[in-house]
Amino acid sequence: MVQGLSRLKESASQTAGPYVHIGLTPNFAGISGVYERDLGTAMVNDKTRGERIRVNIRVIDGAGSPLKDALVEIWQADAAGIYNSPSDLRGSADPNFTGWGRLPTDMTTGECMFETIKPGRVPFFDGRKMAPHLTVWIVARGINIGLHTRMYFSDEETANAEDPVLMRIEQRERVSTLVAPRDGDIYKFDIHLQGINETVFFDI
Repeated sequence: MVQGLSRLKESASQTAGPYVHIGLTPNFAGISGVYERDLGTAMVNDKTRGERIRVNIRVIDGAGSPLKDALVEIWQADAAGIYNSPSDLRGSADPNFTGWGRLPTDMTTGECMFETIKPGRVPFFDGRKMAPHLTVWIVARGINIGLHTRMYFSDEETANAEDPVLMRIEQRERVSTLVAPRDGDIYKFDIHLQGINETVFFDI
Protein backbone atom coordinates (compact mmCIF):
# COMPACT_ATOMS: atom_id res chain seq x y z
CA MET A 1 0.00 0.00 0.00
CA VAL A 2 1.38 3.36 -1.03
CA GLN A 3 1.91 5.80 1.86
CA GLY A 4 1.00 9.45 1.68
CA LEU A 5 3.93 11.87 1.64
CA SER A 6 2.96 13.09 5.11
CA ARG A 7 3.77 9.64 6.54
CA LEU A 8 7.23 9.23 5.03
CA LYS A 9 10.06 9.61 7.48
CA GLU A 10 13.65 10.61 6.90
CA SER A 11 15.97 7.68 6.35
CA ALA A 12 18.95 7.20 8.60
CA SER A 13 22.18 8.85 7.44
CA GLN A 14 24.75 6.72 5.66
CA THR A 15 28.44 7.30 5.22
CA ALA A 16 29.65 8.52 1.83
CA GLY A 17 31.88 5.54 1.15
CA PRO A 18 33.08 3.21 -0.07
CA TYR A 19 30.76 3.68 -3.07
CA VAL A 20 31.16 7.42 -3.58
CA HIS A 21 33.80 7.00 -6.29
CA ILE A 22 31.71 4.49 -8.19
CA GLY A 23 28.82 6.93 -8.40
CA LEU A 24 30.62 10.26 -8.83
CA THR A 25 33.96 9.44 -10.47
CA PRO A 26 33.37 6.18 -12.34
CA ASN A 27 36.43 6.49 -14.60
CA PHE A 28 38.62 6.96 -11.53
CA ALA A 29 37.00 3.83 -10.07
CA GLY A 30 37.84 1.88 -13.24
CA ILE A 31 34.33 1.95 -14.68
CA SER A 32 34.36 3.08 -18.31
CA GLY A 33 31.51 3.91 -20.67
CA VAL A 34 29.55 6.17 -18.33
CA TYR A 35 31.26 9.49 -19.19
CA GLU A 36 34.17 10.16 -21.52
CA ARG A 37 35.81 11.69 -18.49
CA ASP A 38 34.56 12.19 -14.96
CA LEU A 39 32.41 15.27 -14.45
CA GLY A 40 34.18 18.23 -12.92
CA THR A 41 37.72 17.25 -13.88
CA ALA A 42 38.10 20.14 -16.36
CA MET A 43 37.18 23.67 -15.25
CA VAL A 44 39.04 25.75 -17.83
CA ASN A 45 39.87 25.73 -21.53
CA ASP A 46 42.16 27.79 -23.77
CA LYS A 47 39.70 30.71 -23.82
CA THR A 48 39.04 31.02 -20.11
CA ARG A 49 39.71 34.52 -18.82
CA GLY A 50 41.74 35.19 -15.68
CA GLU A 51 44.95 34.20 -13.92
CA ARG A 52 45.64 30.50 -14.18
CA ILE A 53 46.37 28.82 -10.89
CA ARG A 54 46.52 25.33 -9.44
CA VAL A 55 45.02 24.36 -6.09
CA ASN A 56 46.47 21.38 -4.24
CA ILE A 57 44.11 20.03 -1.57
CA ARG A 58 44.62 17.39 1.10
CA VAL A 59 42.07 16.19 3.67
CA ILE A 60 43.85 15.22 6.89
CA ASP A 61 42.39 13.09 9.68
CA GLY A 62 42.82 13.48 13.42
CA ALA A 63 45.99 11.37 13.39
CA GLY A 64 47.64 13.68 10.85
CA SER A 65 47.33 11.31 7.88
CA PRO A 66 45.93 12.40 4.49
CA LEU A 67 42.69 10.66 3.53
CA LYS A 68 43.27 8.66 0.38
CA ASP A 69 39.62 8.02 -0.43
CA ALA A 70 38.16 11.50 -0.12
CA LEU A 71 36.22 13.35 -2.79
CA VAL A 72 36.56 17.12 -3.10
CA GLU A 73 34.36 19.61 -4.94
CA ILE A 74 34.99 23.33 -5.37
CA TRP A 75 32.73 26.16 -6.52
CA GLN A 76 33.90 29.63 -7.34
CA ALA A 77 33.17 32.81 -9.25
CA ASP A 78 34.91 33.61 -12.52
CA ALA A 79 37.69 36.19 -12.83
CA ALA A 80 35.12 39.01 -12.88
CA GLY A 81 33.39 37.79 -9.73
CA ILE A 82 30.32 36.33 -11.50
CA TYR A 83 28.99 32.85 -10.75
CA ASN A 84 28.08 30.47 -13.56
CA SER A 85 24.58 30.10 -12.16
CA PRO A 86 21.09 31.23 -13.20
CA SER A 87 20.75 32.59 -9.65
CA ASP A 88 23.47 35.17 -10.27
CA LEU A 89 21.68 38.05 -11.99
CA ARG A 90 24.60 40.49 -11.90
CA GLY A 91 25.86 39.64 -15.37
CA SER A 92 27.00 36.87 -17.65
CA ALA A 93 29.70 34.56 -16.37
CA ASP A 94 32.65 33.54 -18.53
CA PRO A 95 31.19 30.84 -20.83
CA ASN A 96 34.58 29.15 -20.96
CA PHE A 97 34.75 28.56 -17.23
CA THR A 98 32.62 25.99 -15.42
CA GLY A 99 32.96 27.47 -11.93
CA TRP A 100 32.74 23.96 -10.49
CA GLY A 101 35.22 21.12 -10.13
CA ARG A 102 35.27 17.63 -8.62
CA LEU A 103 38.27 15.41 -7.98
CA PRO A 104 39.05 12.33 -5.91
CA THR A 105 42.16 12.45 -3.77
CA ASP A 106 45.01 10.29 -4.99
CA MET A 107 44.96 6.81 -3.50
CA THR A 108 48.70 7.02 -2.80
CA THR A 109 49.40 10.61 -1.81
CA GLY A 110 45.97 11.71 -0.62
CA GLU A 111 46.24 14.87 -2.75
CA CYS A 112 44.17 16.33 -5.56
CA MET A 113 45.07 19.22 -7.86
CA PHE A 114 42.53 21.55 -9.47
CA GLU A 115 43.46 23.53 -12.59
CA THR A 116 41.45 26.72 -12.33
CA ILE A 117 41.63 30.52 -12.29
CA LYS A 118 41.79 32.97 -9.46
CA PRO A 119 38.24 34.19 -8.76
CA GLY A 120 37.14 37.78 -8.55
CA ARG A 121 35.50 39.35 -5.53
CA VAL A 122 31.77 38.85 -5.05
CA PRO A 123 29.35 40.80 -2.83
CA PHE A 124 28.14 39.60 0.56
CA PHE A 125 24.37 39.78 1.05
CA ASP A 126 24.69 43.30 2.46
CA GLY A 127 26.75 44.52 -0.49
CA ARG A 128 30.20 44.42 1.10
CA LYS A 129 32.83 42.75 -1.07
CA MET A 130 34.06 39.33 0.01
CA ALA A 131 37.67 38.38 -0.58
CA PRO A 132 38.39 36.00 -3.48
CA HIS A 133 37.70 32.49 -2.27
CA LEU A 134 36.70 28.96 -3.20
CA THR A 135 33.83 27.08 -1.60
CA VAL A 136 35.02 23.56 -0.81
CA TRP A 137 32.90 20.48 -0.13
CA ILE A 138 34.36 17.17 0.95
CA VAL A 139 33.08 13.67 1.53
CA ALA A 140 34.91 10.52 2.52
CA ARG A 141 34.34 7.20 4.17
CA GLY A 142 33.13 7.84 7.70
CA ILE A 143 31.71 11.30 6.99
CA ASN A 144 27.93 11.09 7.21
CA ILE A 145 27.22 14.55 5.83
CA GLY A 146 29.45 16.43 3.42
CA LEU A 147 31.54 19.16 5.03
CA HIS A 148 31.65 22.72 3.72
CA THR A 149 34.52 25.13 4.14
CA ARG A 150 36.22 27.94 2.23
CA MET A 151 39.69 28.51 0.87
CA TYR A 152 41.08 32.04 0.80
CA PHE A 153 44.30 33.21 -0.86
CA SER A 154 47.38 34.18 1.15
CA ASP A 155 48.30 36.97 -1.27
CA GLU A 156 44.98 38.77 -0.73
CA GLU A 157 45.77 40.13 2.72
CA THR A 158 43.86 43.41 2.32
CA ALA A 159 40.75 41.73 0.91
CA ASN A 160 40.93 38.97 3.54
CA ALA A 161 41.11 41.53 6.35
CA GLU A 162 37.80 43.07 5.26
CA ASP A 163 36.01 39.87 4.28
CA PRO A 164 32.66 39.79 6.13
CA VAL A 165 32.75 36.00 6.60
CA LEU A 166 36.29 35.89 7.99
CA MET A 167 35.44 38.83 10.26
CA ARG A 168 32.72 36.69 11.90
CA ILE A 169 35.17 34.09 13.19
CA GLU A 170 35.53 34.82 16.89
CA GLN A 171 38.66 32.72 17.48
CA ARG A 172 40.92 34.78 15.24
CA GLU A 173 43.76 32.27 15.30
CA ARG A 174 41.53 29.88 13.38
CA VAL A 175 41.22 32.23 10.40
CA SER A 176 44.56 30.91 9.17
CA THR A 177 43.00 27.45 8.71
CA LEU A 178 41.11 28.91 5.74
CA VAL A 179 44.04 30.63 4.04
CA ALA A 180 46.14 28.71 1.51
CA PRO A 181 49.80 29.71 1.08
CA ARG A 182 51.08 30.29 -2.43
CA ASP A 183 54.16 28.73 -4.03
CA GLY A 184 54.47 29.87 -7.65
CA ASP A 185 51.13 29.23 -9.31
CA ILE A 186 50.12 26.61 -6.72
CA TYR A 187 48.04 27.22 -3.60
CA LYS A 188 48.32 24.42 -1.08
CA PHE A 189 45.26 23.91 1.11
CA ASP A 190 45.25 21.34 3.91
CA ILE A 191 41.85 20.60 5.45
CA HIS A 192 42.17 19.22 8.97
CA LEU A 193 39.13 17.30 10.22
CA GLN A 194 40.19 17.30 13.87
CA GLY A 195 42.89 18.49 16.25
CA ILE A 196 44.42 21.81 17.19
CA ASN A 197 44.59 22.83 13.52
CA GLU A 198 41.01 21.83 12.76
CA THR A 199 39.70 23.73 9.77
CA VAL A 200 36.71 26.02 10.21
CA PHE A 201 33.63 24.40 8.66
CA PHE A 202 30.38 26.15 7.76
CA ASP A 203 26.80 25.08 8.38
CA ILE A 204 25.27 25.84 4.97
